[in-house]
Amino acid sequence: MNFYLSALDDLIRLPHENYSIGIILCKSKKQKTVEYAFRDMSKPMGVALYKTAAALPPEYKNVLPDVEQLKELL
Repeated sequence: MNFYLSALDDLIRLPHENYSIGIILCKSKKQKTVEYAFRDMSKPMGVALYKTAAALPPEYKNVLPDVEQLKELL
């Protein structure tokens, strides 16, 4: 919800309007879930981009188990 409220305030809210608020309506609530969802909203967060490769780099070939070994372990 924080994402949508931030976008709404940045892109749609007019200068003379107050900041948006979010309201979630639920049939029931679990107190711990609510506490965890809203706790520490001021904590710093990071965003990262990662890419996967189709092939394992040569330097890792002898370090990691191959597909067949992983299948046996599972």
